[in-house]
Amino acid sequence: MKDICTKTGDQGTTGLRGGVRVAKDDIRIETNGEIDQLNALLGVVRAKLPHDDLRRTFFKDIQRELMVVMSHVATPDGETNPKALHALELTAKMERMIEECSAPAGFVIPGDNELSAFLHLARTQTRTVERRLWTLCRTHPLDNQIPVFFNRLSDYLFICAIETTR
Repeated sequence: MKDICTKTGDQGTTGLRGGVRVAKDDIRIETNGEIDQLNALLGVVRAKLPHDDLRRTFFKDIQRELMVVMSHVATPDGETNPKALHALELTAKMERMIEECSAPAGFVIPGDNELSAFLHLARTQTRTVERRLWTLCRTHPLDNQIPVFFNRLSDYLFICAIETTR
């Protein structure tokens, strides 16, 4: 089993893919921390969904993709990440689901029910991830499908939150 307590970060650095050490507040690490928080929130959303809700599987697929994205974010510049992105396929699926729904007119106040509130929380965290990704891309370019995926994910989470209140 992998050691949890390695003590290698005790001096304020952490490792990227391949072992390159960077400061713990490096934008890549900050971005991955935000993605990790989003992944945890989506876990809460998935746990709150009824067991027969088909979105449970889709959210798990999204969570798996978040882990792949984190790997890409943690890949040092000039190196190739061997993990295949599935962001295009997931984005297309979210777009189809979004098209089937209707957005409300005006502003929405989160909190009509617990699941909707968690979906809105995940949506706002997705927007935070998106902002961090754009900051990251200014100095460490990523595949352009990654920010698009997060932009669409926030739209999808918004629609899911609205649908739970209807």
